[in-house]
Amino acid sequence: MSKNQTGFAGRYFGMKADQFRYGWQKAKNNKVCYLFLAPYAILFFTFFILPIGTSIFYGFTYYNILEPARFIGVDNYVNLVLQDDVFLTSVKNTFVIAVITGPVGYILSFMFAWFINELPKWLRAIAVVIFYAPSIAGNAYSIFSIIFRGDAYGYLNAILLNLGFIDAPMLWLTNPAYIMPVLIFVILWMSMGTGFLSFVAGFQGIDKSMYEAGYVDGVRNRWQELYHITLPSMKPMLLFGAVMSITSAFNVCDVPRALAGFPSTDYAARTVVTHLFDYGFSRFEMGYASAIATLLFLVMILCKKFISAALEKVGT
Repeated sequence: MSKNQTGFAGRYFGMKADQFRYGWQKAKNNKVCYLFLAPYAILFFTFFILPIGTSIFYGFTYYNILEPARFIGVDNYVNLVLQDDVFLTSVKNTFVIAVITGPVGYILSFMFAWFINELPKWLRAIAVVIFYAPSIAGNAYSIFSIIFRGDAYGYLNAILLNLGFIDAPMLWLTNPAYIMPVLIFVILWMSMGTGFLSFVAGFQGIDKSMYEAGYVDGVRNRWQELYHITLPSMKPMLLFGAVMSITSAFNVCDVPRALAGFPSTDYAARTVVTHLFDYGFSRFEMGYASAIATLLFLVMILCKKFISAALEKVGT
């Protein structure tokens, strides 16, 4: 190594050492802050970081709970993509649900929050409770198993039979042609969740003087007001709502299992999470289930990055 290279390396590592000492000293000075942060950091590491790391690790193993995990490399991922036809079906169904219910539910949450924001305060509170109630009602979607029941006692079949639109009851939850539309309808009905509340709170937090300044600067209607003032002021809430929408759209599991059965007819209601549930909690193939969870996690991260980049351009 030449003298110049040695000098450069010495300066580089010396600068890094100075930065480390400065950072360590700054951390020591703020140790009380870290003590307050410690409870959340410990919980976050225990219930988020550690499970993700464990899932990634077991995704490269054969692990059936009863025996020690055995490293098998990328065999789980190869089998998922090249041999597991049911997984490919679940991926297709999941993306159909995510592409429809994710954006539509996101837009509906925002539009309803926008309309509710225009109501008087007392009426706004009632409307928020009404729209938010389905998402916190637990298994409220089970009522749809009665509505879409496949005999003459199902509410929808009874109405259609009485009106003469059909001659025999429709098998809404067992016929593969009808399962997916029914599921999408129910998921959209339950889509007013935490993202909806964040939008309602975001509208309340916008400084009203910004609208007055906007009209002075040339804003002439509500749509210009929405695009140039409201949306840029709500970017954090928009991002949070997008993340919640992505999470709920890709994590669909309870609704298909409750309505269409487990497994559903011809796997018409099979999603990635129900596939994971099958291998993890029915077959106890935790290594294979961990590989499914890891792929789902990566897809959700990529979608979040894409939406974040799109939201950065809003109002610019």
